[in-house]
Amino acid sequence: MQIGVPKESHPGESRVSATPTTVKKLVGLGAEVHVQTNMGIGSDFADSEYIDAGATVTPNRSELLAKSDIILRIRKPDLDEISQMKRGCIHVSYLDPFNEGELVDALATHGTSAISMEMIPRTTISQKMDALSSQANLAGYVAVMLAANKLNHILPMMMTPAGTIKPAKVFIIGAGVAGLQAIATAKRLGASVTAFDTRPVVAEQVQSLGAKYLDIDLGETGQTKDGYAKELTPEQIAKQREGQKQAIAESDVVITTAQLFGRRAPVIITRDMVEAMKPGSVIVDMAADSGGNVEGSVADEEVVINGVTVIGQSNLPNNVCRDASIMYASNLFNLINEYWDKESQTFVLDRENDIIQGCLITHDGSIVNETIKNLQR
Repeated sequence: MQIGVPKESHPGESRVSATPTTVKKLVGLGAEVHVQTNMGIGSDFADSEYIDAGATVTPNRSELLAKSDIILRIRKPDLDEISQMKRGCIHVSYLDPFNEGELVDALATHGTSAISMEMIPRTTISQKMDALSSQANLAGYVAVMLAANKLNHILPMMMTPAGTIKPAKVFIIGAGVAGLQAIATAKRLGASVTAFDTRPVVAEQVQSLGAKYLDIDLGETGQTKDGYAKELTPEQIAKQREGQKQAIAESDVVITTAQLFGRRAPVIITRDMVEAMKPGSVIVDMAADSGGNVEGSVADEEVVINGVTVIGQSNLPNNVCRDASIMYASNLFNLINEYWDKESQTFVLDRENDIIQGCLITHDGSIVNETIKNLQR
């Protein structure tokens, strides 16, 4: 099978979906790998490294798309590129299928077998393929570093002959993969960290990292079978806001991570709560590109509200694009390797497999994912 890796066309995207290391592994499986010229340049992978790994480097993007049996990339394809792809090919990337109905329809019409990396089920077997988790891990780290860089004082306590500097107070809302990494990073930098999550079950994880868990009684909450926080009722959101008010007002840094899979992010910090913070404080809204957790945040912008800087940068893993590429490319290789038939040297779409059922959106001219199919009606 020919595996094609086109250069990412989304503005500012520096991550790549294949590294020289994963290309070498794919070639070792028996695949023929073609990468577009300068595909890896954003993450400092030279064409010569891909050639040494066994890939063919080509400047012709259209030919690469037209001849590849499997296409690997980070971002969803542009609509006008779908018709250029080999009919019946397997396309693997983020797709945002809940919000990209036209794209999903076009992929189905073209006969593309489209795998959405967001839809990989969270199971023990699929952990090695879980791109959402691998990228969220890095995003949590980057969020803390952005806040530390913008803050007008240091994070750790420092005892000097001139006096003692108190540690900065960091409040992290959401203790999923990104939140836990943010907690760990802030603690490593010496901050005093408090965290909250709507799932009380994660309190022990928060405390194991050395942070204080803010206990707010929201009544019955919980998590989905995939480990995501369940959507709160309007009454529960109101209770959460009230319970967090003091912690937010006293914090130097607030990081919000609350997102609802496939839906708009909930607003959990209102403008009056932002205005109650000390001037010079920083908020990083990690959900800014899906609606925002903070009233007044703007995707891919920094705004100042009453002296408080609100950072709404999306695609946080792109700040550490080399490591993000290594992790994402590894997720893709693990997916392919899991379903690679060594005898025929082909990638087998086992429709009976739970992981394939979860992430395969379109196949053989139809929308086959039950969840997405119901959305399309």
